[in-house]
Amino acid sequence: MTNQPFFTRHGDGFMPTAVANGPWSPESLHGRVVIGLLAFVIEERHGSDDFVPARLTVDMFRLPNITTPIEVTTKLVRDGMRIRMIEAEFVCGGTSMARASCQLLRRTENAPGNVWSPPNWQVPAPADIPKPADPRLGMNGKWETRPITGHMGSLGERRLWMSEVRELVAGVKMTPFVHVATGADFASPFANAGDQGLGYINSDVTIYLHRLPVTNWIGFEVVNHHATDGIAIGECWLYDEKGPIGTSTVAALAQRKPMTNPPPP
Repeated sequence: MTNQPFFTRHGDGFMPTAVANGPWSPESLHGRVVIGLLAFVIEERHGSDDFVPARLTVDMFRLPNITTPIEVTTKLVRDGMRIRMIEAEFVCGGTSMARASCQLLRRTENAPGNVWSPPNWQVPAPADIPKPADPRLGMNGKWETRPITGHMGSLGERRLWMSEVRELVAGVKMTPFVHVATGADFASPFANAGDQGLGYINSDVTIYLHRLPVTNWIGFEVVNHHATDGIAIGECWLYDEKGPIGTSTVAALAQRKPMTNPPPP
């Protein structure tokens, strides 16, 4: 991989690289890498093939500085036969900046009988969509996209494919869980941007997965946005090229200085 990773190992912790910066401040980390790193450490320390990370919730309550080493601590809350619970904390410069809880469920057989589910989306495969010419797409190379319907801030249906193009941690191939966790923060701008730009900054992300992705492209379909008194929620259904995999839901706060020109997806 030639693209610079988002983090390098730094003793027992991690050091952000220049490409890990976010859209709200050049000195702070992007939410996507905060979520991705928490997922990375949780899986590295507590994951196993017989358990699926069915839910990951990340609360982000401070903006970590891009020039400061990161420490991630974890706690095994419950290690049962069917349910494993993990808590994790994202510490920057000795100060807690984010925390996560992850519920892992043991793989088993589906319950008998038939249950209604929404149909799979009918969209072109990523390989059948031309690569966008605009270099700003994917925030100038942080990720790669194939737009399907609509775009950031358009009024109507919004769908796209997203794929990671960088390692999260230098020298470590992204696992399917880290891949989807790193991209899940995109649900906030994709669902919450409007015709006057992106005026909300998300304070959390919750991912629900009934299975891990088996392809590198993750599909995002906006299915919800509502806001009252400056508090918004947004939700995207998530797909891989085989079908539905789960959801990404966010809570967000109105910004006093909205991002009037958000980067395209």
